[in-house]
Amino acid sequence: MQARFKKYILDFKRPSGTSRGVLRQKETWFLILERKGCYGVGECGLLKGLSIDDVSEYESKLQWTCDHIHLGKDELWNALVDYPSIQFGVEQAFLSIAAAHPFDLFPSDFSIKEKAININGLIWMGGEEFMHQQITEKLATGFNCIKIKIGAIDFEKEIALLASIRAKYAPEEIELRVDANGAFKPKEALAKLQRLANFKLHSIEQPIEQGNILIMSKLCNKSPLPIALDEELIGISDVTEKENLLQTIQPQYIILKPSLVGGFKGSMQWIQLAEKLGVGWWITSALESNIGLNAIARWTYTLANPMPQGLGTGSLYLNNFESPLSVEAGKLYTRKNKKWTSNLIQKLCT
Repeated sequence: MQARFKKYILDFKRPSGTSRGVLRQKETWFLILERKGCYGVGECGLLKGLSIDDVSEYESKLQWTCDHIHLGKDELWNALVDYPSIQFGVEQAFLSIAAAHPFDLFPSDFSIKEKAININGLIWMGGEEFMHQQITEKLATGFNCIKIKIGAIDFEKEIALLASIRAKYAPEEIELRVDANGAFKPKEALAKLQRLANFKLHSIEQPIEQGNILIMSKLCNKSPLPIALDEELIGISDVTEKENLLQTIQPQYIILKPSLVGGFKGSMQWIQLAEKLGVGWWITSALESNIGLNAIARWTYTLANPMPQGLGTGSLYLNNFESPLSVEAGKLYTRKNKKWTSNLIQKLCT
């Protein structure tokens, strides 16, 4: 078996705001396997400034992975514990080369019978008018679960934004989730959570910066609003450490991004521990191209989690790859009348 990798820059259709800054491009990497004329591809979805493996040695570790591809999926996964996005790329690539079609991972009713996955509509940070515009568009296209990134504009304006939504739509009509990306200061977090709870939100992701474990534990205990851990999970690979974290913080939910937590295997470790401890969970993509999103979506369907998942980011880019994925009325489908970009594997190899 031969292996190679390729860097690819995804261009956002319009700048997308988070509490950590505005995104205009997204760097990603593809791991491509070849064996007797068959190909496999996996996306290593590095997120600059967030991934634990955002290090200067990243490209050399990709080369090491290609040079040692003979070790196989499991041994490579164990050797790449400090590189969760490459772990995920390795998992995808080996599944891909063994599949009937390079992107036909985890065959199920999602791909065979065009069954749907419920997803949330994502509202990016920006000016008040821009955020209102996004919300109107999401509601008009049939979403009944909306996730709003907060923490970048004035908190009072964000409160007013949520109030305007709740004035029109009851919790039974629209489920609202918010994501602070760690933007709240620990001393002010509980007071802000109490105000946010007035809008009957489903949950808030990562209200304070990751690493403040005892403070986060107190927040989860006192908050009237359910808290979901996101960034808090990044960089924890040992199963015992994962269990200790969940037991200490006792969150209401955890959110799993396979590119950031060691792919399918790393995510399943978190899921098994969460279910053991009575913690809810859902899956979210991490700005991958349609190649990575396809892999995550197909796997997510097999988990049979009825909650809306965070899998609707494929339309963000100008230069994404055409794929069978389709977002319709707040649901994600694989449509048989839609095809992958022609000769995509060959294009990735050049």
